[in-house]
Amino acid sequence: MDGTLVLGSWWLFPKLGFFGLTAREYLAVGTIFSSTDTVCTLQVLHQDENPLLYSLVFGEGVVNDATSVVLFNAIQKIDVSRINSRTSFQLIGDFIYLFSTSTALGVTFGLVTAYSLKTLYFGRHSTVRELAIMVLMAYLSYMLAELLDLSGILTVFFCGILMSHYAWYNVTESSRITTRHIFAMMSFVAETFIFLYVGMDALDMEKWKMTRLSVGTLMASFGTLVFLILVGRAAFVFPLSAFSNCLNKHPDRSKPLTFRHQVVIWWAGLMRGAVSIALAFKQFTFSGVTWDPVNAAMIANTIIVVLFTTLVFGFLTKPLILCLLPQHVTDTSDEAQGSKSPKEDITLPLLSFEGSASTNILRAKDSLSMLIERPVYTVHFYWRKFDDRYMRPIFGGPISSPPEC
Repeated sequence: MDGTLVLGSWWLFPKLGFFGLTAREYLAVGTIFSSTDTVCTLQVLHQDENPLLYSLVFGEGVVNDATSVVLFNAIQKIDVSRINSRTSFQLIGDFIYLFSTSTALGVTFGLVTAYSLKTLYFGRHSTVRELAIMVLMAYLSYMLAELLDLSGILTVFFCGILMSHYAWYNVTESSRITTRHIFAMMSFVAETFIFLYVGMDALDMEKWKMTRLSVGTLMASFGTLVFLILVGRAAFVFPLSAFSNCLNKHPDRSKPLTFRHQVVIWWAGLMRGAVSIALAFKQFTFSGVTWDPVNAAMIANTIIVVLFTTLVFGFLTKPLILCLLPQHVTDTSDEAQGSKSPKEDITLPLLSFEGSASTNILRAKDSLSMLIERPVYTVHFYWRKFDDRYMRPIFGGPISSPPEC
């Protein structure tokens, strides 16, 4: 998808009269508009009806943004004046280095936090201390990653996964409830602040005047970006879904993805959100301010794309899923919210900026377990055996061995 956005904008923007972007900025455009926001789709998908579809949409949503940030940082380090095979390998190498080191750092902090909460006395039976350890360790992982020029988002993402998998079971019940609400509040405030900032920036008349583009050219460039997002998303989802169906023909595997499921996955990745705004401001502004008309035009385009996809595509999400998968639309009434199981009510939110999606981390993990109705020797099967035998006794968590053959 990133390649479709880069090549499409490189070819179409000059034809529309939109000039002035450098090669690095075209590459950055690809990463900016590759990050997705799947919150709207997750709110209307029913996990119990189709756990595979829910897990795919949720998994892509939480990993896609972090991957976009890592790729964006890798692009900033390459020499785009000499784009050749060596530059391509350098980009791939930088991406692998940033992804692996950021992941390793997050996993390390998550395991250290879990082990500390389980073994050290000063954190036991005190909600304040337990909450302080989790918050400070997560924040420390983010700050250390930024100091080492790694991806802080990816680091805190994996730190949150390890905390929810191990550290969550080493704290008291009151700490679990308090942690759940604290992180949910922080996620909600952060996401609300981002969209308030976008709305206020969209009303900045000076920024619009600075673009020095006609309304027709600005709308044409916006339409081009939306078109490339639609095409790039389709070129990414449908071939990979067909390839996945070819690999899942074994009767013990999960059910194949139907065309309607593929359309839902394609639609779920059309919305753009906070990560696109953040990357655009990092690339085209200096501390949030720009004096270049081309950079101002790209900021304006990003704001329009985010608002359009969030409002229009988000508004059409529920009717589309109701049409394609009528049995998968959830009831958002108070009665439905009150019927959740106690296990869902003590879920540790994922330490990330995806506020609404973060509270579903345990539900997504449960849905992965639902996919295996009989013993299947996959990576997940062997990981569960290793986790129950070695990891959970050291770092904490209930032991539930996989089914025996």
